[in-house]
Amino acid sequence: MLDNTNLRTIFELPKFIVVNFVPLQHCMVKERIQYIDAMRGFTMILVIYSHICVFCFKEYFIAFNDVLFLLRMPCFFMISGWLFYKATRIWDKTTVQQVVNNKFMVQIIPTFIFLALHERSDFFHQLGAVKGGYWFTFALFIFFVIYILSVLVTRKSKHQDVWMLLIALAISMSSSWYDVHYQQIAGHLGWGRYALGFLSFMTWRYYLFFYLGTLVRKHFDRFLRLTDRWEVFVAVAVLFFMMALTPRTSYWSWVYIRFAVSGICGMVMVFTFFRYFASWFTKERVLGRCLQYVGTRTLDIYLLHFFFLPESILLYNRQLLAYDNKALEVAVVLGEALAVLAVCLTASYVIRLSPFLAHYLFGVKPKTEKS
Repeated sequence: MLDNTNLRTIFELPKFIVVNFVPLQHCMVKERIQYIDAMRGFTMILVIYSHICVFCFKEYFIAFNDVLFLLRMPCFFMISGWLFYKATRIWDKTTVQQVVNNKFMVQIIPTFIFLALHERSDFFHQLGAVKGGYWFTFALFIFFVIYILSVLVTRKSKHQDVWMLLIALAISMSSSWYDVHYQQIAGHLGWGRYALGFLSFMTWRYYLFFYLGTLVRKHFDRFLRLTDRWEVFVAVAVLFFMMALTPRTSYWSWVYIRFAVSGICGMVMVFTFFRYFASWFTKERVLGRCLQYVGTRTLDIYLLHFFFLPESILLYNRQLLAYDNKALEVAVVLGEALAVLAVCLTASYVIRLSPFLAHYLFGVKPKTEKS
């Protein structure tokens, strides 16, 4: 038999759910996924690692850099796409304008400020495809725009994922073909090559991985069911290393197949590893705390690290190559990369003490704008 106390409890149940459960659910949505931040930190370290090889040692093939190159940027763009996708987002005019404006503030303005600071007198000569090394943030902004346009064009289709994948493949393949054949066709493009250079068109081949990142997030349960099988992970890892061991060639078709297959396998392999061993990368572990902190400062580190690459300080880098010892190369390059990373994090911390500098250099929203 129900008394007044029980009746009051029943009638107050909806209020209890609204007051307690909904905010808790909201907090769960807002909570950062720790192994994702750790993976971002790992890929950022790989970026510095690669630039130590290329800009300091002036060697592409040392310390397994040529192998890590195959998965480094695909992982970075895949994570960017994964984080960008939101199932609840409705792409109306207001949303498009807000997202583009926000991404422009975060990706473009800091990029050109740091490019101007780093290049100084050579600024206008660095506005081509690689932009003095600052092409990633510029290309990422382009990818945001391409993705939004693709969504708007295909939103009435029942097979939107398929059409958007075909668009991503077409863009990626066209960019790769342009990159491989640039020397042969540049003279026929006239001023068009400068426009394509400014748009960093030859880097658009990475859009495939950005879109796949959004697709993984959209169908995350299916992705988990597939990659939870150990035989799938082994097959992906074997295929990646088979692609890595194949000789480089000038044939565009094979260049693209190697690029796409190794990139997809690499990003699946790394993502699955970090998810499967997620307990290693929690804030309760030193490794997890360090990688997560780096993962939340990737933009800062990317923009700053070009200033601290030890091109002229370490005079004995070239002597290392004479030993022809891969383990020694990895140890030295990784040590230098971690030293550069530490300096970047220190500089980032100091710059972020100023809200004005944090806003315009790293796109940090003022506290009044944060929800």
